[in-house]
Amino acid sequence: MDQPDFEQMRRKLAELKSEHRDLDDIITQLSENPPFDQLQMQRLKKRKLSLKDQILKLEDALLPDIIA
Repeated sequence: MDQPDFEQMRRKLAELKSEHRDLDDIITQLSENPPFDQLQMQRLKKRKLSLKDQILKLEDALLPDIIA
C-alpha cells in the first residue's frame, strides 16, 4: 500500500470515528429527553452500527498482520 492511500484511509478513519462519537452524543441526548421518536432513534443506532463496522474494516486494513 503506498503512502497516499494510507493517508487517505487514515483521514477516512478519523472522519468515521468523529461521526460515530457525534451519533453517540445525539442518541444519549435523545434518550435523556423523553418522549423521543423511536423510528429516528432506531435509524441513528443503525447508522452508528454501520459506522462501527466501517471503522473496524479500515482499522484492520491499516494494521499489518503480525505473525507470532
